[in-house]
Formats: sequence, structure tokens, C-alpha cells
Amino acid sequence: MLSEQSAATVRATLPAVGAAIGEITERFYAGLFAAHPDLLRNLFNRGNQAAGTQRQALAGSIAAFATRLVQPAQDRPQDRPDAMLTRIAHKHASLGIAPEQYEVVHEHLFAAIADVLGEAVTPEVAAAWNEVYWLMANALIAIERRLYEESGGDAWREWEVVERVRETEDVVTFGLRPVDGAPVRDFRAGQYVSVRTQLSDGARQIRQYSLSGAPGADVRRISVKRVPGGATTPEGEVSNHLHARVREGSVLELSEPYGDLVLADAVGTPLLLASAGIGVTPIVAMLAHLAATGHDAPVTVVHADRSPADHALRTDHEAYAAKLPEASVHLWYEREAPAHARTGLADLTDVPVAPGTRAYLCGPLPFMRAVRAQLIEKGVAPADVHYEVFGPDLWLARA
Repeated sequence: MLSEQSAATVRATLPAVGAAIGEITERFYAGLFAAHPDLLRNLFNRGNQAAGTQRQALAGSIAAFATRLVQPAQDRPQDRPDAMLTRIAHKHASLGIAPEQYEVVHEHLFAAIADVLGEAVTPEVAAAWNEVYWLMANALIAIERRLYEESGGDAWREWEVVERVRETEDVVTFGLRPVDGAPVRDFRAGQYVSVRTQLSDGARQIRQYSLSGAPGADVRRISVKRVPGGATTPEGEVSNHLHARVREGSVLELSEPYGDLVLADAVGTPLLLASAGIGVTPIVAMLAHLAATGHDAPVTVVHADRSPADHALRTDHEAYAAKLPEASVHLWYEREAPAHARTGLADLTDVPVAPGTRAYLCGPLPFMRAVRAQLIEKGVAPADVHYEVFGPDLWLARA
């Protein structure tokens, strides 16, 4: 807990820090990468850095954590500091973050704070925000230590590509087996792995991909969407590399499975699984698990996409749902919708939702916000709406 004196100082200075936090994080990363250029080449997502989204992620996580320390939590369980930290810790563990790296971050972050805020950073203010930082850092270190102990293995392991399936024009599924042939730790439906790839310039970039196959299968599957470049954003370095260069027989480095958006014990519980675009990947794994375990309570499957041709894993998505005795499938496509689907964006107005439903959402933030609002209007408890936010968009989920 934050000390009373520091809490009062943080509460008083939060507006000023919040207003400047974008500039603070920009200077933080500039100083960090000047002193440690290897971190940009081999740890941080260079695409997110170029687009500025990583700065937003750090700014948002610090501001959200400080706010939750000094203000009452809202009705969303994801807004609690421990829930936010758990989500971040899983991401850090998938990257192999070590405790000593928090010292490096502290050094450059507080140098940036002093540089931007100048004389406003009195010893009292510095001490209060230092307390916030180490409360957050030490909590993350403790969670990450537990996650590493549970994984029981090295941070990285070599996996051979034994299958390559083109799902859509922009999505490819890779089936993988460990090169060493040794047993692997099973995962929970909804988790992801990190993939570390050496690019043409020698940089070793890391990205996270949801496991899109059933837990317990001999072959571990990831489905990768190729990220094209835009007017203001660079193309996805790793996704384009995987699409262009990785074939059957290629070897990839994978982390252990991580991620906390997983199916809890769902025996007898009505479920709603909603996805949009590539957010379908963890949802398909959840459906595979439910089909394999004989889930017999109602399952409402919701998916939105640009068109049927863009709907990755469409065959698996519908086939697993068909194996569930009480499943209903609701599809929306922006164009070329077949007879059993609807045209336009997802709209749950006419979708029946059983009392006591637990919901899992994955997709772009506007989609998840709209679906969450409609579910709450239909009587779903806010604590029963769980969602996954990809990459640096995590900070926006709390905006």
C-alpha cells in the first residue's frame, strides 16, 4: 500500500504528471535506447516504437496504476491494480524480463521526469513517485518470479514448423513441435507464446501470438496475421518475415505459454465467446477445449469480420461450435455476407444471452467496448466480462 503522505502527494500531482506523461515517456525511451541500443534491437517492438504506441503503453500503465492506488476501483475487475499487474507480468514473462531491468528503467524514467517537470519535482514529489514505481515494479517482479517457477524451463526453446496452412490472404497457421522431442508443458485455452525471430539486419525481434489449437494436442499451433504498412505505421517486421520466409522444416524460438485470459472452470456455466478479426485465434482454442471436454451448457459464439474470405480459422470456428449441444453462432460481415450471417458490424440487440453468462471478448477495442456495453445492458455482470487486448492497446482499455 502507498503511504499516506505519498498518497496525498501523488493525488495532488497526478494531473500534472498525467498531462506531461507523453513527453516524459518519449524522453525516457530516447535516453534508454541511447544508453542500451541492444534493447531496441532485441527486446522492444521496433514497429510500436516507430508508431509511438509503446510510449502510450508505458504512460498508460503508470498513470493507471497510480490512479488505482489513490482512487477507488471501478466496477470492472480488470481495473484493479492486481489485475492490471498480472496482465503486464504475463507479457513480461513471455519476453524473459529480468528483475535487474527494472533498475535500468527506473534510472532513465526518473531522469526523464526530472528533465520534463524541472523544479516541480521537489524531493517530496520525487519520493512519492519513487514509491509508486517500486510498488509497481516489486509487485511485477514477484508475479514474474512465480510465473517463471511455474514454467519450469528455459526462457526460449527451439520448435520445428511441421505444418504451414494459409488460412486467408493475410493469415497463416504454423504447426510446431519441439526440436528436442522432450515433453512440453500444456497450456490453457486463451494463452499465447512469444516468437523470437532473427531478421535480415541481425535484430532479434519478439512478438506474441495466441495459441489457436486445442490444449493437449501433439502439435502446437499459432496463426499469424501479416501486418501491412500504412500511411503512418510501418509494416509488421516479424509477421511479414514469418509469412515470407518460414516454411515446413524451419525452426522458430518460442517461449513458454503465458496469458491470463483463460477459461475458468465452466461446468454448467453459460458462455459467450465474442471475437473480431484475428481476435478469433484464442476463441477457437477455447471452443476446441469446450468441445473436447463435453461442455453442455449454452455457448453463444459471436464473430465479426470484413468478409467470409477474411475470416481466419472459419472452418474450425464453426466446426467446434457445431460439436457443442447448446451452441448458437452469430456472424457479421461488412461485405459478402452469406445467408446464415448478417451484413454490417456486430450488434447483440437480437442475440439471446442466458442468465448467468460469463463472456470472453477478443478483438479491436471499439468492438470490445461495444459488445461489453451491450452485454451489461442485457444483465451480464461486469465482473463476468473478460477481455484480451493485444499489444500496446492495453493502456487504452483503461481510458
